[in-house]
Amino acid sequence: EAEKLVLESEIWTPQYDPNVFRFISVRGSEGTFLLQGPPNCVESTTFQRDGRQSKYFEFSRDGTLFAWCNGDKVNVVKASSGDLVKSFDLPKATMLQFSPQNKVLATWKLYAKTQDNPQGEANLQLWDLQTGACIKAFYQKKAQGWCPSWADDESVAVRCVNNELHFFENNNFETIANKLHLQKVSEFALSPGNQPSKVAVYVPGSKGAPSFVRLYQYPNFGGPTAALANKSFFKADKVTMLWNKRASAVLVTASTEVDKTGASYYGEQTLHYLSTNGESAVVQLPKNGPIYDVSWSPSSSEFCVVYGFMPAKATVFNLKCESVFDFGTGPRNAAFYSPQGHILVLAGFGNLRGQMEVWDVKKYKQVSKPQAADTTSFSWSPDGEHIVTATCSPRLRVSNGFKIWHYTGTVLYKQDMPADKELWEVVWQPFPAGTFPEKAVKYQAAPSELGSTEAKPAQAYRPPALRNKPETSSYKLHEEEPPQNMKPGGDKPMSKAALKNQRKREAKKAAKQEAKTDEEASPASEPAPAPASHTAVTSGDPETDKKIKNLKKKLKAIEELKEQQASGKQMQKNQLEKMQKEAQLLKELEELELGL
Repeated sequence: EAEKLVLESEIWTPQYDPNVFRFISVRGSEGTFLLQGPPNCVESTTFQRDGRQSKYFEFSRDGTLFAWCNGDKVNVVKASSGDLVKSFDLPKATMLQFSPQNKVLATWKLYAKTQDNPQGEANLQLWDLQTGACIKAFYQKKAQGWCPSWADDESVAVRCVNNELHFFENNNFETIANKLHLQKVSEFALSPGNQPSKVAVYVPGSKGAPSFVRLYQYPNFGGPTAALANKSFFKADKVTMLWNKRASAVLVTASTEVDKTGASYYGEQTLHYLSTNGESAVVQLPKNGPIYDVSWSPSSSEFCVVYGFMPAKATVFNLKCESVFDFGTGPRNAAFYSPQGHILVLAGFGNLRGQMEVWDVKKYKQVSKPQAADTTSFSWSPDGEHIVTATCSPRLRVSNGFKIWHYTGTVLYKQDMPADKELWEVVWQPFPAGTFPEKAVKYQAAPSELGSTEAKPAQAYRPPALRNKPETSSYKLHEEEPPQNMKPGGDKPMSKAALKNQRKREAKKAAKQEAKTDEEASPASEPAPAPASHTAVTSGDPETDKKIKNLKKKLKAIEELKEQQASGKQMQKNQLEKMQKEAQLLKELEELELGL
C-alpha cells in the first residue's frame, strides 16, 4: 500500500530558505500545481503538475510536506524539491490531514455499506508516515469533525465518539487513555500548544435546561469542581468555539437557526467569553443584528468582532471584554489578522461587493482600501506582507481566478481561469511561527504593473426632489458611524444622547440653509416686507410672563418639527401628537397676550 522513496532523515527537516521557496498550491479542473512566489509568481519546476482533478490537498503544518488525493492515489511529496515521500493506493479518499509533527497522515472517505459488508468499512484511516503502515482504522460516518485533534507535540489526540470524548496518548490509538463523558457532548475544541492540553466541550440544552460550555485540563475530568470554567446559556442550536493562541481563553458564538422575534433572517447570535482562570462573561455588542465573524489577535490579548445589521460595526475588545477601538460602520462581514498580528483586514465578501479595509493595529490607522469583487476565499501569506483573494467554484462558477496583493492595495499577480475551466481552491504554504518577523507597516503602495483597485467613493442615490437641496442626516438611508478610539485617554465615544443631539443640530442647520437658498431663489421684483420690530412686553405678573415664555418655546419646537417633516424625516407618534396641539397653544397665547 505504501512505498518509501526517500530517506527518513530527509523528510522532516526543511533544508531551504523560506524567502526563496514559498509556494501557493492551486487546485481546479485543470489539475493541481504549485506556484513559486510572490512577488514574482511562476509555476514550480520541481513539482510536476498533476492534470487529474484532485479532490483535496493539504500542506503539513510546518510546510515541509504536501499531499493530495487525485481519485487514484494519495501522494505525499517534499514541498521544497517535489521528491515523492509516500504513495498510498486510496482511490476513494476525499479528505486528508497531517498530524502536527508529521508522524501521522489521516485520510477519510465516504462511509458506505454493501450487501457483502452490511456493517460497512472503517473509513477513517491513520497512516504512519515513516513506515507507511496503517496504525488504526475507525468508523466515522460524518464528515464534520472527521479528523482527530492533536496537541502540538502529539502527546494527546482526541475524537468525539457517541457523545463522549476519547483521548489517546503518544499516537497509541489501540488504547483509550481517558474518556470525558457528559450527558451529550456534541462539540469540542482542543487547545493549541503543548502540554498541559485543555479542552472546551459543548453540551446542548434539553427539556428546559440550558446549554453549557465547560473548560477542562487534561486529564482532570473527575468531580464537579474539575472544570476550569463553566458558562451556561439558552438560545443555542449550535456553537463555534475559538481558542486564542496562548490557550488562555475561548470565545463561544452561540446561534439559533430562527429568530423568534422576527428581527433577523439569520437567526439570533450571542458571544460569550470563557477564561481558564474561571472568568466568564457575555460580550456586550452595541448594535443589534447577526454576528458575522470573530477573530483572535495572534497576541491573544484582544479580539475583533464584526456584527450588527448592515452597515455592520467592527470592534476590538480586550480580555475584560471592554471596547478598545470601534471601526464604525461599513459594508463588511469578515475580519482577518495578519500572522504577526500587526495588520487587520476588515472585508465584505459573499453578497457584498468585496471592499477591504486594511488597518495598522498599533496606530489604528487605515493603510489602504482596495476592492476584490466576487471574492469567495481570502488568506494571509505567512510573511504578513501578501494576501490572496480567489473566486472559486462551486460558490461562483463564472469569473474564476485569483489575485495576489500587497497589503497596501497593489495587485502583484493575477490569474484568470478560462471560461470553460473552474478554480476550486488556493492555499499558501505554511511556515513555523517566528519564521517571518514583524516588519514596519508601510503606507505607500507597493510598485506593480497591475496597479491597485482602490474603490472609488460612490454617491448614494437621491430622489430627484432632493438633488438640488443640501444633504442632511434625515436624507441618509443608514446612520453612518466614524471610527472611535475607545482606550482610556483616547477620543471619548459619543453617547446615544449626544449623537441624537448632534443629528438634531445638523437637521436644524440644514433647514436654515434650505430656507436661505429658497429666499435667494425668490424673484427680486418682490421686495421682502420690513420686519416688524418686536419689543418685549411684560404684564407685570411674573407667572403670566412665564406662561407666555413657555408657550412660545413650545410653538418654536413645533415649527422645528414641521420643518423636519417637510424635509422628509419620519415623525414619531409623540412628535405628531405635539404638532396637533399647535392650534390649542396659539389660542392660549392669544388669550394671555390680550389680557395684557
